[in-house]
Amino acid sequence: MGEVKQVLLDWSSRGMVFSGGASGKPAMTIDGNGREAPSPVETLLLAVAACTGSDVVSILEKKRLKLEQLRVEVNGERRDEYPRRYVRLALVFHVRSPGATETQVRQAIDLSLEKYCSVSHSLNPDIPITYDLVLQA
Repeated sequence: MGEVKQVLLDWSSRGMVFSGGASGKPAMTIDGNGREAPSPVETLLLAVAACTGSDVVSILEKKRLKLEQLRVEVNGERRDEYPRRYVRLALVFHVRSPGATETQVRQAIDLSLEKYCSVSHSLNPDIPITYDLVLQA
């Protein structure tokens, strides 16, 4: 059996606002209506961005490339009918890493999306995930 993760979620006693996280760590707010905080489906997009972003940082560091900035935009297309699940994700990586080539950065992104990012691999495999790269000098 593999590692087991646990989070706790508490309702705030108002609307669809919840607070939760891993035991002993700062809590985050999630709003089912998306008014006060990211909604659950927006939080899923953030999780994909943070997971693949962490992989890219780690891989570029192992390549001894200096990373000055990384921003990941995620656009998720959802079905109109219920369940309104994602049917397509498109990521845009904005990277500033002096001296890094497009090939090196794309290799890091590809490794993340194809092998390492456990969040994207936890999604239904029929959801296509594409990406673009904006590499700044």
